[in-house]
This record gives sequence, structure tokens and C-alpha cells, in this order.
Amino acid sequence: MVRCPARCPAQRKFPPVGFHPFSIRLLAWIALAVMAGPGHSDLLAAQDASRPLNVLVLYADDLGFGDLSIQNPKSKIPTPGLDSLARSAMRFTDGHSSSGICTPSRYAMLTGRHHWRDFHGIVNAFGKSVFDPDRLTMPEMMQQAGYRTAAIGKWHLGWDWDAVKRPGAKPMGKGRKAGFGPDAFDWDKAIPDGPTAHGFDSYFGDSVINFPPYGWIENDRVVTAPDQIMDTSKWKPIKEGNWECRPGPMVAGWDPYQVLPTITQRGIDFIHQQKDSDQPFFLYFAFPSPHAPIIPNDSFDGKSQAGPYGDFVCETDDSVGRLLAALEQSGQSQNTIVIFSADNGPEKYAYARDQKFDHWSSAPLRGLKRDVYEGGHHVPMIIRWPGVTQAGQVNDALVSQIDLMATLAGYLNVDLPADAAEDSHDLMPLLTGQAESVRQEHVHNTFDGQYAIRSGPWLLVDAKNGYRSQRDQAWETKHGYAADDDQPAELYHLGNDIGQRHNLAADHPEKVSRLRAKLQQIRDAGKSAPRLAN
Repeated sequence: MVRCPARCPAQRKFPPVGFHPFSIRLLAWIALAVMAGPGHSDLLAAQDASRPLNVLVLYADDLGFGDLSIQNPKSKIPTPGLDSLARSAMRFTDGHSSSGICTPSRYAMLTGRHHWRDFHGIVNAFGKSVFDPDRLTMPEMMQQAGYRTAAIGKWHLGWDWDAVKRPGAKPMGKGRKAGFGPDAFDWDKAIPDGPTAHGFDSYFGDSVINFPPYGWIENDRVVTAPDQIMDTSKWKPIKEGNWECRPGPMVAGWDPYQVLPTITQRGIDFIHQQKDSDQPFFLYFAFPSPHAPIIPNDSFDGKSQAGPYGDFVCETDDSVGRLLAALEQSGQSQNTIVIFSADNGPEKYAYARDQKFDHWSSAPLRGLKRDVYEGGHHVPMIIRWPGVTQAGQVNDALVSQIDLMATLAGYLNVDLPADAAEDSHDLMPLLTGQAESVRQEHVHNTFDGQYAIRSGPWLLVDAKNGYRSQRDQAWETKHGYAADDDQPAELYHLGNDIGQRHNLAADHPEKVSRLRAKLQQIRDAGKSAPRLAN
């Protein structure tokens, strides 16, 4: 076994050379696969036992469960890339992020720990890192196992911008309109406490598409120093909604329409560069889309029947297809685990989209981004694991993105310390078909004071309702929702009522009490991972 202490920078920077804990695990899987039949055994036998599989995590932003055509027969958005991936993989119908907003979900996935144990909100413009320096992250763990780790795209987990801020620099404006000018920072300095400080060997992206600085960051430095204040009038007109861009420094000539195409090409280049390497790679590719601003490029206009947002989903799907094609073209498809998911549900503009185009992005769920109703955190989740998952499998078990860290740790035979991945469950028994479930509970939360808990098919919203983003009475009427019954909590049986239409709290007060007690127990325990049960 390999130990991955979070507090050892030397180990994070210099993983053991030639160590392959994968081989023991592989032999066990081969034995299981032989008993399971020829489909698994042929693939497993073909894998190179001298090195573990690559891992590619594709992470969309504000994508609804019902946006994928393979999950929603009524979807007005064609998603051939994701549909093809799902048909070659295991698709989970009950997958969840930790939060209904960006930063907390990313933190939870990359640490195997519920975000609400540490914080609730997002990192704002020029905000600090959310990572404790002693917290073991998934990319650090992968480094320990000998992986080349890279992050491309959206970060939104903070940096130490104060380290490069000039003494006496003051923001201009107030509130959400407050922002620093380009002269407030020394752009020649390295920016500490970003991706490369928490397990990634390299990073390329713009940090957050609608937050400053508006320019490319590579590793821990800006590629070009910003020299002006962000000015949306210099950009091509937006196609739907508002820019929603916070003010701040911008590089001259910056074009937000080029963010997705540029990072897609960087991802393709990275994949091709790894084809002759003896070192496996872990690539975390975080899309800026279809999060606002809604800016599909012209070649995708009209590709959907759901307006510019639908077209932006089409462009995101095309990017997925191009990245997967790079795996095929470089000969790495059969030795790369591919994981696709999203940070949370769609933005509140989904209500208007449903009214105008009859496309409900969260279908068949209730709720949107920020809500603790299912639509806020019940997200697409697809895993293609060569030699393990079979093509076209659909799994209805309750799973979470938080579970990815323990799953990869188990695969690599990593002995996780007790203060790491405290809420992560190993999904391997599900992936291999050896079990029907690995977790019974999942706690849903976006904002402090509003929680929901899932236990088997039951879900308790421990609040008067699960809305936070926006409530739309016209949408509720169209989709058959009754008026609130003014109870202090809501209880649903998702096996019979996935759309959360019928509050059963008054009929089952004992169930409400038990779920409240379980929620408090999980919150107080500080952990929920099976390996930490004793």
C-alpha cells in the first residue's frame, strides 16, 4: 500500500518512481472478470499491468439532467457526443453533486468531503483558496500514485491574489460592481495557492469565465498582463441573457467566445502529448459551459431547438466529442477511464426556456441551480472504465461525485488517511456489478440553514420548501404542482415521485423524525465514509 499524507510537500512533488499499486488490484479484477464472462476478461487481459489507466474527468458547468437527449426523450437539444459516451459506459440515473452551486461541488469532488463541513458559498472575484494546506486532494493522491496531473478550464477554487496585489491597492466601485484596476497587481509575479499548489502539475485556463482577470493563466502566472478594465462593449454581442461579468482587469483583445474552443484544443493537445508516455495522466477538464454568459459560437447557432442555451450545450457536447476522439486517435481510449458529470443543475433562465421552447433542462426533476430540490444537484454522471464497465449499462443506485476519490484510491490501492475523503464511498462494487448499492444516504445543501437528506428512496427537505434560486408559479401550474401545504418540512418518496410533487410529511411524521436524526448524526460525526465507520 502507498500512504498519501496531505502534509508532505516532498511526496506531493516527487511521487515514488516505478511504483505501481495497480497491479495487485488488476489481478483481482481479472479473476472476477473471468468468472463474469468473456467481455470483461478480454479487455482486462489486454491492459498493460505495468501502469494504471489514465483518468479523464469531464466536468460541465450548470448543465441540467434533462439536457442530455439520452436521459430525456423530450429534450430539444441533440447531444450525440455525450449520448455516444453513455452508450459505451455506465450511466448513473441517480448521481449527485455536493452542492447546487459551483465552488462547493468542485471542492467536494476533489476532496471526497462534503463542502458544508467547511463552507457554503462560492469564491468571489480575487477570492482566496478554499483548500486547507493540509487537506489531501484527489490530484495530490494521483500524484502519489505516479500520475501526471493537469487541470484545464474553469478553476473557481481560489488563489492567493493578495500575494500579487500592490500595497495600498483599493477597489473601485461598490458591491458587485466593485473591482480592481489592472495596475492593482504585479502581473510579473507568480500567483500562489492555485491549482499547482494543490496537486496539479500544470494548469491552463481563465480561472472563471465571468470573473476577472480576463486573460489566460498558465500554471501560476498570467500569460499576458491585463492592461485595461473589462468592457463588454468591446465583445461580440451576447446571444442570450446578460454577460454577468464582474468588473476588473482585462487583456486587450480578450474574446470570451474563444474560451471554450481554446481550452478544448489545449485538452486535445495534452491528450496527444501523453500517448508515448510511460506515466499515466489524470486530466481534470472543467468546462465553462453552458454557464452564463450564453455564448455559443456562430457555427452552433440553430443546432438545437432550445435557443442559444441549447446551442451552447451543443457546443459543449461537441467539445466532449473532440476530446474523446483525441483519445481514440492517440490510441489511448482503451486505457483511459472517462468520467463525465456537472457541478449543479441549470440556471433560473430554464423557466423561460421551458415556456418558450418547451424544454425543461432539469427534466424529470423539480428545482434548479441553488435549490435543494433534486434539480439543483441531481446531475448527469457517466463512467466509462475499460475492462470494468460494460457498454450501455444504466445504474439506478444512489451515487455522488464525492465518491470518486475513494473509488480511485481503491483502484490504486492507496491507503487514505483518516483525515481525508471523509464522505467518499468506493463505487467499484457498482461498476463491476458486484453490488446493487454502496451508499444509502446523501446530504444535499447549498446554503447554510437549508438541508435535505436522502435515505434510500426517501428524501427529507428539512425546510418549508427546497427553493432558493427562484420560484415560478406558471411553471408549477404547467407541470402539475399544487400549492404549498405550509408544513415545516417536505418528505418525498422518490421511487414513486421523482418530480417531488406530493409532500408526505404529514402522513409519515416518524419518518421525518428519523431522517432529521440521521441528518444531524451525519453532520455531527464529521465523516460518513464506510472505511471510517469504526
